[in-house]
Amino acid sequence: MIESASPDRMACIIDIGGGESTLVDDLLARRYQNLTILDVSQTALEVTKARLGQVEQRIQWICADVTQADLPAHYFDVWHDRAVFHFLIAPEQRKVYVQLVVRAVRPGGHVIVGTFGPEGPTKCSGLDVARYDADALHGEFGSRFKLVESCKESHKTPFGITQQFIYCWCRLV
Repeated sequence: MIESASPDRMACIIDIGGGESTLVDDLLARRYQNLTILDVSQTALEVTKARLGQVEQRIQWICADVTQADLPAHYFDVWHDRAVFHFLIAPEQRKVYVQLVVRAVRPGGHVIVGTFGPEGPTKCSGLDVARYDADALHGEFGSRFKLVESCKESHKTPFGITQQFIYCWCRLV
C-alpha cells in the first residue's frame, strides 16, 4: 500500500509504532529516503538502530506516545500505523490521534492504518484493544479522509496464533 500511495522515493513517511518492525528495512531496500520511526519504547528503537547499523543515521527516530507527540505540521506524505490505533480504547485518545494525523499529514497525503479486525483478539500484550471492520475504522477518521482501499489480513504470530487485521488506506482531503 505504501508503494501504491507514494511511488516517489523522496516521500516523507512515518511509521507509527515502528519499534522493532522490519518495515523500515523494507522501505530502505526499496530506496525510500525520508523515513521517520515513532515508538513509545526507546528499547525497541535501539534494537532496530543496532540491526540497521550505520544506515540508522539516515532515519529520524522519535520516542514518544503518539497521542502526545510533537510532529511537524503538514510534513508527511504517508502515515503508516500497524497495530497502534487499536490500543486507543478511549474515544478521547482516538480523537487526539486523528487530530494529530490531520495536522502532521500534508493535504492529499495518505494514511494507512492496520488494526485488529472483528475476529481479532480482544487483548494484546495483556492490554485491552478495540477491534474494527473497515467501515468502523474509516468512520473513526471522518469525512476528511477519503477511503482508497481496505483489506483483511490473517497474521500468524511467532507463537503460531492467527490474528485478523483490517487495513484502511485513506487520502487526506
